Amino acid sequence: MIARFFRRNDARRRSIETLHMRINAASRQPGLYTGLGVPDGVEGRFESLILHVILVLRRLNRLPAPAADVAQDLVNSVFLQLDASLRELGVGDFGVPKRMKKLGAAFYGRAANYDAALDAGDADALATALSRNVLGGDDAGAASGLAAYVLAADRDLAEADLDALLGAGPPFPPADATPTSNPEHR
Repeated sequence: MIARFFRRNDARRRSIETLHMRINAASRQPGLYTGLGVPDGVEGRFESLILHVILVLRRLNRLPAPAADVAQDLVNSVFLQLDASLRELGVGDFGVPKRMKKLGAAFYGRAANYDAALDAGDADALATALSRNVLGGDDAGAASGLAAYVLAADRDLAEADLDALLGAGPPFPPADATPTSNPEHR
């Protein structure tokens, strides 16, 4: 009986790891960086990752049980990865908790901003939030392509059930469809 419990948890862990890897892959689509203006550096990759995680969490939070458990496991997995990444970058044991607290606040703040804009269907508010958070500026026009990508991703994810998310993975659109109008972000 105990062996069955551990096998189930091992299968669950593998499912979450696979989901997390697929979100990582989506967040690293070259078109996000070459066409949509996401800066290709540590901060830009962090912003892209959490943007994609937030989109998947939005969907998971709208699905019936056990989706909420999957959502919590995904958040745990993401923050364990961020912790490990900070350590790989050379942040010491005393600095990691402070940085993780800041990353957590950034994550939940962005989730609230993106959720509000997406729930309202407000592309301009979404572009403003993406410009500020992801592109590091205040030109919402430069973020219009990224906002269009996020809106398309949110629409595609709205059609996915839990089995599809854990099986085939989140259905993110190709990121190379809409180039940014700001050449300094290329």
